[in-house]
Amino acid sequence: MSLPLPLLARLRAEWAPSIPRELLAGAVATFALIPEVIAFSFVAGVDPSVGLFASFVISIVIAIFGGRPAMVSAAAGSVALVAAPLVAAHGLPYLFAAGLLAGALQIVFGLCKLGVLMRFVSSSVRTGFVNALAILIFAAQLPHLHGANAPTWALLALGLLLIYGLPWLGQRLGLKLFTLIPSPLICVVVLTVLAALLGLPVATVADLGRLPEALPQFGLPAVPASLETLRIILLPALAIAMVGLLESVLTAAVVDEMTNTPSDKNRECTGLGLANMASSVFGGIAGCGMIGQAVGNVKYGGRGRLSTLFAGVFLLVLMVALKDWVSQVPVVALVAIMVMVSASTFDWKSLGNLVRHPRLSSGVMLATVAITIATHNLAAGVITGVLLSGVFFTFKVAHMLQVRHADDPATGARTWWVSGQVFFASADALVESFDVRAVAGLPVRIDVSGAQFWDITAVGALDKVVQRLQQHGCTVELVGLDAQSQRLVQRMKT
Repeated sequence: MSLPLPLLARLRAEWAPSIPRELLAGAVATFALIPEVIAFSFVAGVDPSVGLFASFVISIVIAIFGGRPAMVSAAAGSVALVAAPLVAAHGLPYLFAAGLLAGALQIVFGLCKLGVLMRFVSSSVRTGFVNALAILIFAAQLPHLHGANAPTWALLALGLLLIYGLPWLGQRLGLKLFTLIPSPLICVVVLTVLAALLGLPVATVADLGRLPEALPQFGLPAVPASLETLRIILLPALAIAMVGLLESVLTAAVVDEMTNTPSDKNRECTGLGLANMASSVFGGIAGCGMIGQAVGNVKYGGRGRLSTLFAGVFLLVLMVALKDWVSQVPVVALVAIMVMVSASTFDWKSLGNLVRHPRLSSGVMLATVAITIATHNLAAGVITGVLLSGVFFTFKVAHMLQVRHADDPATGARTWWVSGQVFFASADALVESFDVRAVAGLPVRIDVSGAQFWDITAVGALDKVVQRLQQHGCTVELVGLDAQSQRLVQRMKT
């Protein structure tokens, strides 16, 4: 039985528009994952194998069930920061139990379609998120270079020259080899061969920590099934779920912009939940979207799910079957790749936009960057940016309220016209705009046809104005209330 041609075309477009490019891009993402995942494992207080197993399992599951093709998900630093206190206090089994619960919560969030919350994240916050992560990625490479010897610096310079120079050389000379094979892969091979042949005294992947010695094994967390266990893991699980979703949805949005294609944010939520549950039962930490690796994947041709799938499979092959070879890869080769990823991730146009964009928008972006770097917590930076965006927007809309008046020369009656948005932030301004003493004892007309009353506070402010006028002997005529505002008035009376 053969599949219909339209279905085959859709599956190929979603999975592998170009199989060679997908595989090569996935390989680049794999090498970009290795140092990050090992470093994040240490942050969480677990063996590197826990982070590496997690990255393998998460990549496989998210490739199938995720909502954003070509996005790379794995063990991430933000989740590691949340997980570290739980591991330190209660041990690794409770981390796996929290990962299971966090995955279940993420599935529920996806089914409840909470992916739409992404709409509340402004472009300024997204830019700050991207720039902060690029800075953190670069900063994470500095410990590898602290006190480095001359051969390490020489290999770093050569690695960057290969990464940036080979594509340029391939385009100038028409050498397809340099344009078809991602230069980061060539960098890894060349630097590894050079370091081995010359016997250079440089740090290798083997120096980063113990690599896996076997395939991940299935097993439920060895914790008691009790309310006490739930009490221990509930808050960490909720934090892991929220941080993971936030970072994944933002990463998906970045890949959307890079590829000019949409993604299903709710499916990404459920897919991440399934991936984290699978990771937890195979001895891995929970994870989320990895923006640096996703950017590298897309930059070198990854557009479908195959690149994500291959990144996980290739990682397992390297860590288990080819462990002896991978252990000899110079760390500086991976540092060169991550420097490239950092430079590619940073939104360089945003520096010029600081003076062109409104000051409040630029302030939100800078605040997001500053909080993220200060806390090393992407969720804290994004939440701060979202809150500031909301406060600034509220402040701006509140000042759009206008109240004008005119008097009838014959009768002395006054008419007020109210226009703009009336809500909790502008309600006091509405009350203060009416000079009730100036019209004491006169007929008054209030026209609110140009205004929108959004909440009980706004309707309460209008009611306060009417009562003050009546207390000063005025007869008040109120016109122009729309249906929604009238419903709010009726709700206040009941």
